[in-house]
Amino acid sequence: MQPEQLLRTMFDAAVARAMPDKCVPPYLPRRPEGRTIVVGAGKAAATMAKAVEDHWEGELTGLVVTRYGHHVPCRRIEVVEAAHPVPDLAGREAAERILKMVQGLSADDLVLCLISGGGSALLALPAPGLTLQDKQAINRALLRSGANITEMNCVRKHLSAIKGGRLAAACHPATVVTLTISDVPGDDPAVIASGPTVPDRTTFADARAILRKYGITEPLSVVAHLEAAAEETPKPGDARLARCETHLIAAPQQSLEAAAEVALRAGVTPLILGDSLEGESRDVALVHAGIARQVARRGQPASAPCVLLSGGETTVTVRGNGRGGRNVEFLLALAVALDGEAGVFALAGDTDGVDGTEDNAGAMVTPDTLARAAQAGVDGKARLADNDGYSFFNALGDLIKTGPTLTNVNDFRAILITGR
Repeated sequence: MQPEQLLRTMFDAAVARAMPDKCVPPYLPRRPEGRTIVVGAGKAAATMAKAVEDHWEGELTGLVVTRYGHHVPCRRIEVVEAAHPVPDLAGREAAERILKMVQGLSADDLVLCLISGGGSALLALPAPGLTLQDKQAINRALLRSGANITEMNCVRKHLSAIKGGRLAAACHPATVVTLTISDVPGDDPAVIASGPTVPDRTTFADARAILRKYGITEPLSVVAHLEAAAEETPKPGDARLARCETHLIAAPQQSLEAAAEVALRAGVTPLILGDSLEGESRDVALVHAGIARQVARRGQPASAPCVLLSGGETTVTVRGNGRGGRNVEFLLALAVALDGEAGVFALAGDTDGVDGTEDNAGAMVTPDTLARAAQAGVDGKARLADNDGYSFFNALGDLIKTGPTLTNVNDFRAILITGR
């Protein structure tokens, strides 16, 4: 199998491991004596809802919200599409409807909550006194700041009427069973989609500190709301969340292990570096390049052929005017650092099929990437300085376009060292 084909097969295996039709059915709860209401949000919400419908015996109703282009037809559960990563009116209205749907329930009722990555932006219901425009502005500021997903979601929880356990509190006294597909480093359910059904350990003070850290001073209404700290999110031990349970049904580590199995079958040694790597994309790329060179030149920590696998969510502090998400930023920085190292190939992609806000999942790096770029008159270092990874790889025809995969376990990175 050619290196590029092997990398793509590993990526496809990682995505397949997290598909809802495989991971939802084993975790479905028993039917309640009362009603069953299905709610949810995220890039995988529609496919999760479809999996519930296909395997649920009995009546159910509900509403889930997913990203534009991620719709899957369902018979009994309504699917609404909304914007990501900056929320829009459709997401706000869907969140409001979900919150109303779960109020007034009894102890005999069940709320089945389907949560996956992207749900924080999709389930956008501003706290009293804030507007959707406030939420949009703070989201844009956080996205450009370089804040990690845990920091972003801490702020989001404290600007929301539904996140940080508030949805679960509204369901009381019904039983709440949450099925989650993780897209966050560490798989903390309180961070995935800002934990709408999970107790929140963060505070308004934490949210204020994050804005100070990144020098975010607007909108003034957001700053004032965080300063007022009028109503904290539900904390561990809150009686309203006593009948809530959460199950992690798919996670980055499982997808990395699926990719590792593909490598082993191909006679390639897999090294899983971690499922929750964070940091600036270009800094993470430098570390990966150093390990790849050590394998290629020293046979350490493994001999070629081997593949370095990692997951997690890097960040990009936007300083240029180019196009691209964190995966092409990582790959372009990797290509520059490797500088044509013989026998080193790489793929990085978002398992949801969308790198940032572009139409690609990621891209591919080969030993001749920089040479081909030079022949085409494309300067890799200049494009990296301009945060223009998309245009760089597009010029080479090396973008990977899958379309929406309808699941999401965050970024997947594979660096294949074939040997000289």
